[in-house]
Amino acid sequence: MKKLITLAAVVACAVSAFAQNGDKSKPIYYSLSFPNAIHHEAEIVMTIPDAPAGKLKVRMSRSSPGRYATHEFGKNIYNVKAQDGQGNQLDIKQVEGDVYEIEDHPSIVKVSYTLFGNHTDGTYVGIDASHAHLNMPAAFMWVIGLANRPAKFEFNDLDKYGWKVATQLKHEAENVYSAPDLQYMMDSPTELSNVKVSSWDLKNTNGKIQKMAIAVHSDDDQGTIDNFAKMVQKVVLEERAVFGEQPDYDYGSYTFLDDVHPNNFGDGMEHRNSTSIVDRSPKVGGNENDLLGTYSHEFFHSWNVERIRPKSLEPFNFEHANMSNELWFAEGFTQYYGEMLLVRAGFNSVDDYTGTIAGLVNSVLANPAPAKYPPTQMSRYAVFVDAGVAVDATNYTNMFTSYYVYGGATALALDLRLRSEFKITLDDYMRQVWLAYGKTGKPYTIPDLQNTLAKLTNPKFAKAFFDDYIYGFKKNDYATLLAKAGLILQKAAPEKGWMGRIPAKPVDGGLQIVGATASITPVYKAGLDADDIILKIDGKDAREVFALTDAVKDKKPGNKVVINYRNRLGDHEATVVLEESPAFQVVTFEKAGKELSQQQKDFRAAWLSSKVK
Repeated sequence: MKKLITLAAVVACAVSAFAQNGDKSKPIYYSLSFPNAIHHEAEIVMTIPDAPAGKLKVRMSRSSPGRYATHEFGKNIYNVKAQDGQGNQLDIKQVEGDVYEIEDHPSIVKVSYTLFGNHTDGTYVGIDASHAHLNMPAAFMWVIGLANRPAKFEFNDLDKYGWKVATQLKHEAENVYSAPDLQYMMDSPTELSNVKVSSWDLKNTNGKIQKMAIAVHSDDDQGTIDNFAKMVQKVVLEERAVFGEQPDYDYGSYTFLDDVHPNNFGDGMEHRNSTSIVDRSPKVGGNENDLLGTYSHEFFHSWNVERIRPKSLEPFNFEHANMSNELWFAEGFTQYYGEMLLVRAGFNSVDDYTGTIAGLVNSVLANPAPAKYPPTQMSRYAVFVDAGVAVDATNYTNMFTSYYVYGGATALALDLRLRSEFKITLDDYMRQVWLAYGKTGKPYTIPDLQNTLAKLTNPKFAKAFFDDYIYGFKKNDYATLLAKAGLILQKAAPEKGWMGRIPAKPVDGGLQIVGATASITPVYKAGLDADDIILKIDGKDAREVFALTDAVKDKKPGNKVVINYRNRLGDHEATVVLEESPAFQVVTFEKAGKELSQQQKDFRAAWLSSKVK
C-alpha cells in the first residue's frame, strides 16, 4: 500500500513555512469528504493560511464559466463554521445570501460547511453513492481579494466508494490536485466516480505530444468506451483541421468528462482543458451518434470562447451575470461547426444534415424575434435565458431567439458567401481569428472580428455584412446560397392551413393556453394568448391537445376556424384566418429528382468533405 500524502500533513508543513517567511502566495486548501453521499451531501473544509489582516470575507459564486445567467449557488451550503488553526471557534456572520464575514481572526482560518448537490449537469453539483459530479463554482467557497492565490484539493473517501478522480486540475500526489489561481480553479470541473478512461496520444502540428482522453461514468463496459473514443478521435482531427493546429493544453492534456445516466439533466459545458458532458441516455452503447454532437460542439470551444475570448468576458466575474454582445460568434459559430463537422467526419450524411440546416434557417426566417432584433441583442439576453430561472411569465416567444441558432444561421450564410463570392471559406476566417486573438491570448471585440473579415475579403464587404447581419437584422438569401451546394430551401407545408403552435394543456372544460402565442401566428392575430381557455373549435368541444391539429388538417390558407374561448372577461368567439406556415425544409437535389451540376458537386464536396490530411 502506498503511503498517502494527506492534506493535513501538507497544511502543517505549509503553515510552518508561512510562519517563517509570510509568503502571501501559498495555496488555499480544500478538503472534501463524503460521509453522507447517499443523501447528496459533502463536507468541505477550506483552510486559508496567512489570512490577510482585517475583515475576512468568503463567499459562494453566483455565476459559472460557460454560463451567462446568475445561479444562486449559496442556497446549497449550510452548517457554515469557522475555526482557527488549533480548532477554536471563530465568529462568522452571514452578511449577504452568499457572503460570510469573519471580523477577528488569526493568520490561519478554516471555514467548513456542508454542500448539498442533487442536480447532475454542467452547472450544478450531483452527489450520491455512485459519484460526486462537481462544478467548482457550485461547490467551493472562495476568499474575496485572494483570487491570485493557488488552490489545492484533497478528495477523501475515494476508496470507500470506489471512485477515481477525473479533472483538468494538476495532479500533485495521490488524491491531491491543484489550480494556479481562482479563475483556473473555477474552470476545472471534477468527476469523482468509477470512471472508465480511454486515452490516446496526439501529436500537434508543432510536434508536441498531447494526451487526449475520455473519462466516462456510465453503465458501459471498457470495450464500448474504447470504441467510442475512436469515434471521438475523428471529431478531434476534423476540428483541428479547421484551425490548422490544436491549442497547447495546460499540462499537456485534454479530457472529455462524461456522465451518462437517465436521471441526469442533459448538458455540455466547455472549459479550458476539458469539457463537462452530461447525458440522459441509459448508456453510451447504442447512443454514440447522439453523444457525438455534444462532444463536437464542446471541443470546438477549446478554441472558440476558451482561447478566442470575447473581451466582455475577461476576466469572468463570479459575483454576477456576465453579459456579452459576442455570443452569436462564441456560441453560434460553434453551434454551426459542431453539427457540420459531424458530416465531414463521416458520422452524418448530407441528407441527415439537411434537417440541421433547416433548423438554423427557420430560427431566423420563421420566428418573430429575428425580424426585429439583431444577434448582438439576442446575445445580451443570455443573462436571462442561459439556464436562468424565472417564476414569472416572459414574452421570450416574441422577443428572443437563441444566439446559438441565430449565430449558427449567420455562420452558415457567411461560409457559403465566402465560398461563392471570394473562393475562401469560413475555415480560413476562423483560422485568422485564432491566430490574431486565440493563440495570442488577446481578447477580441466585434470590430476586431469585422477587421479580420475585411483583411480576408475587403472592407466594404465586411462592413456591409456586420452592419446588416450582426448589428442589424437583415436576412441572407439562404435559398440562393444553398442552391450552390445542390440543396433546395422550400416551404415545409405548402398550401396547408396553419394557425400557429398553441402551447396548451387540458383543464376542466377545455384547453388552457399555457404560454405566449407567437406574434406571427394567426391565433395571435385573432387575439388569443396565455391563460385563455379554448372551449370549442368550429363548434366541437376542445378536450384534448390533438383537437388543435385536427381542426386544420384538411384546411387551406385563407380558410377560417372559429374558436370559442373563456378568460377573466367572460366568454368570447374569435375567427382565425389560416395562413401558410412560414417554416422551411431543406432537401437535396437528388431527393427532389433534380440532377446536380458538376459545379454543385464540387461546391458541396469542398464544403462538407473531410479536411483531415
